[in-house]
Amino acid sequence: MDKAQLELVRGTLDVLILKALAWGRLHGYAITNLILRQSDEALLVEEGTLYPALWRLENKGLLESEWGLSENNRKAKFYWLTSEGRRHLRQETKTWEAYAAAVGKVLGATRPPVAEES
Repeated sequence: MDKAQLELVRGTLDVLILKALAWGRLHGYAITNLILRQSDEALLVEEGTLYPALWRLENKGLLESEWGLSENNRKAKFYWLTSEGRRHLRQETKTWEAYAAAVGKVLGATRPPVAEES
């Protein structure tokens, strides 16, 4: 795969944000930067996508937030996982791993499946 930016599949952003916050409290720019670096610069999360997702996750009780100062002394809103957010991340990770394995089986197939006899 080349270094081109990949479009996020619908529903992946929430789990990526939750995973980023599993490492600790982060502000929005740090979340997008972590996802970008962790994906070898393949996944770019735009501000216009990130902040509505953070608001949605906070309203679901998966995140909490408070205002503070960033590493360069700028006002920033910091987010972290709630216990429900950690549980949800574990559940979603299992779902994504199963999904990726199933897609991998289909894409890696070298012959069609044998038809079942009735």
